Amino acid sequence: MPVTPFHFGPGAALQAIAPRHISFLAFCAANVLIDVESLYNLVQRRHPVHAFFHTYVGATLVAMGIVAAFWLLRRVGLTRLLPALTPRRVTLGALLGAWSHVLLDSVMHADIQPLQPLSAANGLLGLVPLSALHWGCLACGVVAMAIAGIRYLLKRSGSTKP
Repeated sequence: MPVTPFHFGPGAALQAIAPRHISFLAFCAANVLIDVESLYNLVQRRHPVHAFFHTYVGATLVAMGIVAAFWLLRRVGLTRLLPALTPRRVTLGALLGAWSHVLLDSVMHADIQPLQPLSAANGLLGLVPLSALHWGCLACGVVAMAIAGIRYLLKRSGSTKP
């Protein structure tokens, strides 16, 4: 399913672990943009559904596009709407989002060739059962929400701990 929310769980966990270093917005943007290709291919009945942007080369280009879009927004002054975004956070979030998308989809979709143009192989296909993959992504999201909740409560209580 294109633009699956399961991809967001690991991103939320990464952002919860390193909130000052990873943009969850850029992570999600990379995941959604990569799956636009799959949605287009499904609608057009084109195969493979998971094509160029589901390779590490293609996903890296998507991440670079997100970083470029952020840079352009910054140049015209629109980043004041999202002041917490820094080039480093956007870059890490976009790259981690793009690469984790390819990694997770490589485990579950037979039409992915993540190492193209170097190899047509997908050694991760079926590495773990689909249900375990989904539950793992969901668990990452739950852990992230718990960490965010704890941080919120600590901040609200006036604690100086992160």
